[in-house]
Amino acid sequence: MLKIRLQRVGRKNDPHFRLVVAEHTLKTKTTKFNEILGNYDVKGGNFTAKADRVNHWIKMGAQVSPTVNNLLISKKIIEGKKINVLSKKSPTTKKKDAPKKK
Repeated sequence: MLKIRLQRVGRKNDPHFRLVVAEHTLKTKTTKFNEILGNYDVKGGNFTAKADRVNHWIKMGAQVSPTVNNLLISKKIIEGKKINVLSKKSPTTKKKDAPKKK
């Protein structure tokens, strides 16, 4: 299955990402990908993507990672609702009547 995801190419403490189409089983730092669709500069806040190519790959069946989905929605390249990418933590509860160990 193909995925549209971010690939880090920036130096230490200077994050830059490429927007690539790659097989989901490949590691994120591999140089094997199908196409570069854009880039994202985190510190500058610049995100560029080829809208026609992104839509082409989505029509061909490529899945979009949650972070890329949110970026594409904010740039109005695709339509939909943003996805919460933070993990959902449930509150911890104390067990009552538990025997205390000595």
